[in-house]
Amino acid sequence: MPPRRRARRGRAAAAAPAAAEESSDSEPEQQQQPRQPNDNDEDDDDEPQNTTTNTTNNNTSPADNASETSHHNNSGNNNNDNHPDENTLRILLSTDNHLGYLEKDPIRGNDSFAALEEVLSLARLHKVDLVLLSGDLFHDNKPSRRTLYTTMEILRRYCMGGEAVNVQIVSDQKECLRSVVSGRANYEDEFYSVDLPIFTIHGNHDDPTRDGSSELLSAIDLLSVSNLLNYFGRQDAVDNVQVSPILLQKGGTKVALYGMGSMRDERLNRMWQGKKVRFLRPEQDMGGGRNNREENEDEEESRDWFNIFTLHQNRDLGRGSKNCVHESMIPEWMDLVVWGHEHECNIEPAESLVGTFRVTQPGSSVATSLTAGEARRKQVGILDIRGQQFRLLPVPLSSVRAFAVGDVNLGEIARSHGGVLDVEDPKVEERMGDVLAGEVEALIQKARDEAEQLRQDAEAAAQKSMALEDEFDPDKRQRKYTIKNPEQVLVRLKVEHSGFTTLNNQRFGSRFVGEVANPSDILLFHKRRSAETAKKGASKKRSLNIPTEPDDLDEINIEDLITD
Repeated sequence: MPPRRRARRGRAAAAAPAAAEESSDSEPEQQQQPRQPNDNDEDDDDEPQNTTTNTTNNNTSPADNASETSHHNNSGNNNNDNHPDENTLRILLSTDNHLGYLEKDPIRGNDSFAALEEVLSLARLHKVDLVLLSGDLFHDNKPSRRTLYTTMEILRRYCMGGEAVNVQIVSDQKECLRSVVSGRANYEDEFYSVDLPIFTIHGNHDDPTRDGSSELLSAIDLLSVSNLLNYFGRQDAVDNVQVSPILLQKGGTKVALYGMGSMRDERLNRMWQGKKVRFLRPEQDMGGGRNNREENEDEEESRDWFNIFTLHQNRDLGRGSKNCVHESMIPEWMDLVVWGHEHECNIEPAESLVGTFRVTQPGSSVATSLTAGEARRKQVGILDIRGQQFRLLPVPLSSVRAFAVGDVNLGEIARSHGGVLDVEDPKVEERMGDVLAGEVEALIQKARDEAEQLRQDAEAAAQKSMALEDEFDPDKRQRKYTIKNPEQVLVRLKVEHSGFTTLNNQRFGSRFVGEVANPSDILLFHKRRSAETAKKGASKKRSLNIPTEPDDLDEINIEDLITD
C-alpha cells in the first residue's frame, strides 16, 4: 500500500497570554508580529503562530472601501473551476441540517440524512478545502442513538481519507477550537486520516446543556471528541463574549474565520449594546497598531486577512429590536457574514445595511416547517477566496423533498364562482372539500414539476463542475441515504375562511395518502382581521386610563447577579 500523502500544516505553539481588555477609546495593544510559515521548518519546532489583538466592537473605524474589496470576482480562480489553485481557498457553506428531524416518520425519516450526504458529496465533487456549517447540525439537543450513529457513519465515509489538506492554521488553536483530544484541528492529528475538514458552530437546537453534571456539553462535542469535525465559536461566559478567530492560510490567501454559537437573543443583544462583545483581530489587520480611526486608508492598505463571521441568531426581520442581531452591531471590518438559523435560502451575497460587508444566508437543507420560506429552493454555496477577492457559486440540492405552498380565499371563490360555495348550503363542507382538493392537486403537480426541474439543474451543475481528470468516484463513496418515495411531496394550502367553517385536517388529508408526505396538516385555516375589529381594539386601548408612571429604578440584569 503506497504511503499516505500528507500536507504540511501549521501548528500553534503554547497558548499565548490573553490580551488585556480595552475600552473603545484605547489604542490596540501591540503584540508580537506573526512569523510566516517556512517550508524548511520542522513540524514540532518553531511552529508558525499568529497572535491576535483584542478590540471592542464599537463600529467606529470602518474601512472606507471594504465593500469594494468584498465582492464577486469572476477572475479570482484559474480556468478549471473544479480545481482551485494553490492561492485560492475553497469553502462549502451549509447550515441548519437538522439531522434526525422526523426520524421516526416512515416517509420523511431519512430526509435530513440524505441532504447531509449530498452536501458532503458536493464538497468532494467541488474539491473544497473545508466545509463550514453555521449551526443546528442536529435537530434535537439530545439526538437519538440512531441519529448519532447515522451522522458518524456519514462523516467517516466522506471526511476520512488519504488526500492532502493544503490549509494551515497559523493561530493558537487552543484559543478557538474545542479539541480535548489533541488540542488542534482533527486533520492535524497524526493518529487520524482526515482529508475533508469540517468546521461548525452550535445552533439553538444543539446548544450545550448540563446533563446531570456541572459541565456544559453539546451533541457536537461527541463528534469533536471523535475527531470527526472541528467545533468552534462556543462562549461559556455569561457576562462577556470574546470571539477569537481561526487564522487559515493557503498559499498567499489568509482568512480569519470568526464564529459565534447560538445564544439567547435578548442576552446577546443586551451584551452587544453594553459593549461586552469583543473580537480579536490579527495584528496585520490592525495596521501595525496604529490608530485605526485616524489612519483608515493606511489600515486598509496593510490588511492581509479576509474576515468571515458566521453566527446562528435571529436576523432583524420584524422580530423586535431586542430579539435579534442587527447588522449594524457586526464589526464593519468584516468582509463576509454567513448567517445561520434563518431557514429561507438567500445564498447570493447581499450588501449589508451598513454597506461595508456582505451577508449570505444559506438556509436549511431540510424543511422543518411548512412555510413559504422553506419552500424556496435549497442550495449550498461554494465560496472561493483569493487574497481580498471572493466569489460564491450557488449549487442546488436535489436530495430534498419537493414542497409547494399556496393561498386561497373562500370568500373570493364564492363571489367569483356563483353557486359553487354558499354558506347557507347544507352541504357546504362537502363542496369546500372538493374546491380545496382541486387546489391541493394543483399544488402537488406544481411541486413535482419543480422537483423534476431541480433534478435537471442539479445534474447540469454536477456535470459542469466535474473534473476531467481525477473526478469524484461514485463507487468509492456511493450514496447510502436517499429520499424515500420522492413522489410524495410536501404541500401547504393557507385558507382564508371568513364566513365559512373549517374542515377536519386528517379527514381531508386522507384523500391524498400516498400522494403527499404530510397528509395530516395540508390545510392551514386563518381569518383576516377586519378594519372595524382593528379600529375597535385601538379605541379600547385609547379609552384606558393612563397609568401612573413608576419611580425610576436601577437597572440590573441577571448576569450582574450571577457575577456578584
